Amino acid sequence: MKNLKELVNDRKDNGIFYSTMHKFDDYDGTLTDRNDVIVISDEAHRSQYGLEEKVDPKTGEIKIGAARKIHNALPNATFIGFTGTPISKADRNTREVFGDYIDIYDMTQSVEDGATVPICYESRIADINLDESILQKIDDKYWNLSEEAEEYNIERSKKELSKMEELLGAPEIIDDICTDIVHQYEDNRANELSGKAMIVAYSRSVAIKMYEKILELRPDWDEKVKVVMSGSNKDPEEWYNIIGDKSYKKELENKFKDDEDPMKIAIVVDMWLTGFDVPSLATMYIYKPMKGHNLMQAIARVNRVFKGKEGGLVVDYIGIACELKKAMSEYTDRDKKKYGDPDVDKVAYPKFQEKLEICQDLFHGFDYSKFFGDSNLERSKVISRGVNFMEDLSRENTKKDYLKEALLLKKWLSLCSSRAKSHERFEAAFFEAVRSVLVKVSSTGKLSLPEINKQITELLNQSIKSTGVINVINVSEEVSLFDPEFLDRVRALESSNLTRTILEKLLDDEVKVYTKTNLVKAEEFSELLKNTRNKYINGHITNDEVIEELIKIAKLLREAHLEGENLGLTEEELAFYNAIALPENIHDFYDDETLIKITQELTDSLRKNRKIDWQKKESARAKMRVTVKRLLKKYDYPPKEIDGALDKVIAQCELWVDEAA
Repeated sequence: MKNLKELVNDRKDNGIFYSTMHKFDDYDGTLTDRNDVIVISDEAHRSQYGLEEKVDPKTGEIKIGAARKIHNALPNATFIGFTGTPISKADRNTREVFGDYIDIYDMTQSVEDGATVPICYESRIADINLDESILQKIDDKYWNLSEEAEEYNIERSKKELSKMEELLGAPEIIDDICTDIVHQYEDNRANELSGKAMIVAYSRSVAIKMYEKILELRPDWDEKVKVVMSGSNKDPEEWYNIIGDKSYKKELENKFKDDEDPMKIAIVVDMWLTGFDVPSLATMYIYKPMKGHNLMQAIARVNRVFKGKEGGLVVDYIGIACELKKAMSEYTDRDKKKYGDPDVDKVAYPKFQEKLEICQDLFHGFDYSKFFGDSNLERSKVISRGVNFMEDLSRENTKKDYLKEALLLKKWLSLCSSRAKSHERFEAAFFEAVRSVLVKVSSTGKLSLPEINKQITELLNQSIKSTGVINVINVSEEVSLFDPEFLDRVRALESSNLTRTILEKLLDDEVKVYTKTNLVKAEEFSELLKNTRNKYINGHITNDEVIEELIKIAKLLREAHLEGENLGLTEEELAFYNAIALPENIHDFYDDETLIKITQELTDSLRKNRKIDWQKKESARAKMRVTVKRLLKKYDYPPKEIDGALDKVIAQCELWVDEAA
């Protein structure tokens, strides 16, 4: 501290100093009287309290709190605190130490910004026959005693703790809770994102009991569930094999953060409840009394953002609802209004039912009753027909609404799947299967039919526990638009709207490839697709006729790909050949051999003179155009009788330049 005092007082301006709280424990003097010192504390809800002096009635010793020591050391400093969990208690008040809020970034704003996801709460106490009143009484007593500083009260707290341990660690209670957790996890959460879940146990011995019971119920979960807690040299010898040493805990940390690792469930007591982030973690089972900022810090483990994560779920086995509401009282008014009651039964389940009804209305006029039968084949056909129903051009706005509402349906179901009735989950599985296919066939990315089939099969297996689902399109390997057998199979599909959408999407993808490489073919096939669509939209051709025209375009695309092979040209060379040979009567002036020779020389010349700054510098592009014109002039190309031919070749060269860059 002496060195710090010299550094602070001798400095004219600037300077950042890092310290920990305990550095001030044995320092009673003034560090500096300067008024240009700013003290910034992260996690400001911790260890920053005690502005008043206390006197020990037995010894007369004056005890000074940590906050008073720091304020005495820096009497004229400005104090700023950062915390996600401010405390407001009689003896610990974050705002008293640091002053009023400078800025508030609350949970509502965080969710709206996409920085976190909302958390829902589910109580399972009644389901496992725990006496909540007794638990609450013991819980309140324990916490009241634990907040006292006197030694004799701490001893009384330990006695109460042993009573609670006896109750919460009773074999019949552990059996009931672990059985319920296993079933709740398997039925509702195992397939949620990466399947990661955390069980918060009351104590170290309870954690071991829960671990052993879960393995008794599911012996094959040895790699799936692990215990993460501190050890002691007084622990039974058999605990060591479960807890391990420091390096083993680090190994478990890496495994739990790896979404693909078989470790899915971590049983913890205190470790990993603060400052430990696994974004895909979506489920927390709580069997430990917690309150205030400790509770808020713990449940925040499941509110991290992850792709496809709609929200986190806290499953309560101990009765934290009251404490959760008390903790929420420390947050902003709009947080309390929006998240003050995160109960599944009151929030998530009604929302799920609301979205289910909306999806039912959007499918008005479509009979999907056979989806609920015993035939996988019929179920698969109903999904296909459902997609076909939504793909009808007359339902374009309905389809947009459906994609939005069905996604919300999926979100709310992920948070209340244990509450939703089986027929509701079953119906939601139909809506999600249809939505999944619609998203794929409507997406801007490359369409993979096997991927669609795989997703539908997985959805059905997860939602209705059925196997042997027949695919919407009966292919199991990667398909090619240019495979005649595949085109025949697509033509034979019963769902004409789906067939049309699939073909259009595949053709669009192929044409997009041409727009980057082959100017002539891109323009040719874009025009063919545009004309076909317009004829269909204007009612000049039927659904079946548009499918036949799309299949014809697919065959023309296949022939275009084969053209280069027949001429002995690469894909790159073929693009230049198409531009050079574009004029209708070009063969009146040149034979194929000459056109191929021009093509190959032009391609070779461009490759040799490739410049990375062609895109940026007009002078470089001008030089490229001169090179092209000089080479073409060697062959008297283009003939004087043909207008615009040179412009098309130059345009293809510039496209090649841009794509190469």
